[in-house]
Formats: sequence, C-alpha cells, structure tokens
Amino acid sequence: MSDTSERGFRYYFKEYISYIIVIVLVLLFKKLVVSPIKVNGNSMFKTLHDGDIMILNIIGYRFSDVERFDIVVVDEGDEYLIKRVIGLPGETIEYRDNQLYVNGKKVKENYSSEKTDDFKVTVSKDSYFVLGDNRTNSLDSRYFGAFKRKKILGKTKLTIFPFNRFGNKK
Repeated sequence: MSDTSERGFRYYFKEYISYIIVIVLVLLFKKLVVSPIKVNGNSMFKTLHDGDIMILNIIGYRFSDVERFDIVVVDEGDEYLIKRVIGLPGETIEYRDNQLYVNGKKVKENYSSEKTDDFKVTVSKDSYFVLGDNRTNSLDSRYFGAFKRKKILGKTKLTIFPFNRFGNKK
C-alpha cells in the first residue's frame, strides 16, 4: 500500500508542480515588479478618474530617481494615495498667487486646474512633497506632510481600465 501511495504522490506532484511554479512566479511578479492599483476618489481629477485601474511600476525606482511631476503611489498606513510629486528632497516649495515656486524660481505646472492656496514649505532630506491635481479636493502633503522615500511604492502612469481611458497619463 505504501508503494501505491508513493506512486500517487509522485504522479500528482509531477502533474501540478508546473501550476504551483506559475502561481508563485505570478505572485512574485505582482509583489516585486508591477501590480494593478485602483484610483480611489477624485483627488487626481482631471488626470485620473475615480475607479480607474492603473499599473503600478514597483521596480522602476530601483533604477531611477523620483522626479518632479511623477504620479506616485504612497503608502499612508491604512490606504494607498495616488498623487503627483511636486517637491524633491531639500527643496523649498511655495505656492503664491496660484503659481508654483521651487527654491524661489517660478516653475510651470500644467496639472492643476484648481486654485492652490498659498503656502511655503521646505522638504526634508529623503522626503517628497506630493499633491493631488484636484487641489481643492485632495488630502496630500499639505495634510500629511512630506513622505519619506520608503513610503513611495512606485510610479504609475498607465491606465488599463476603463478601456476608453486606456493609455499613459502625464
């Protein structure tokens, strides 16, 4: 009887090992390379819409730096936030009369159609200041403060669903 159960185990092992390997590889790919992420809310409207499904590039920032105006996903503890990077480490960010200034120099920004209230902040080292494009309806670094680099999970710009919104967002 032991011989029969042994042959049965080998048979099932050989039969299902390829499925197990595929499942493990898919899970690792999702955890380490790219993953789908859903836009929750209107803080990035008009660029992104509530319910959009995007691809989060998890591995990209291992080979490149976070840049101003990247759309990133930030781990805020109990939820993920999708926002736009406005301030880089060590910079002074100021909004005055609805105009962005970085280290005192005017910077053209084409992402917000909303009025941005005046403020001025200096971003600490290894931190990033992020804002939603819909400035009047966004909980972002004005509320949470700047986010440490380790809280940025990755970069996103590819919308995959709904299909009528498919494509790269800037």
